[in-house]
Amino acid sequence: MGIQQWLFSFKGRIGRRDFWVWVILWVLSMTVLFVLANGGMLDFQMAAFILVCLIWPTTCVMVKRLHDRGRHGAWGLLMVLAWMLLSGNWQVLSGTLEWTVGRLIPVVIIVMMVIDLGAFVGTQGENKYGKETLDVKYR
Repeated sequence: MGIQQWLFSFKGRIGRRDFWVWVILWVLSMTVLFVLANGGMLDFQMAAFILVCLIWPTTCVMVKRLHDRGRHGAWGLLMVLAWMLLSGNWQVLSGTLEWTVGRLIPVVIIVMMVIDLGAFVGTQGENKYGKETLDVKYR
């Protein structure tokens, strides 16, 4: 699998290694992006635009990894739900309900997805989403 298919196509399956390569690249990119934005070398609007541009490749990598685990790509919407819950204003709820809805549930979703996608081995052999996992050729 080439880099173009890895980052811009929803078809196929990838293994844990290629999933973690993207996660590490994404975390490094976000760190550099927001360090530059906090230092005044990059406008926050430009940083937000770059972050939005990285949503597509991130989604493609996650969907291919879900396919390798034998799951439909729609399971990735759990990450959208977690992000929405984290960014919501839950002060209208009282006490522990505010903390549960605004912090606990999204963190549990994110941790479970990262463990599922990053730690567990995918389906052996062919499944309904494609043939055996393909390693990404980075050159």
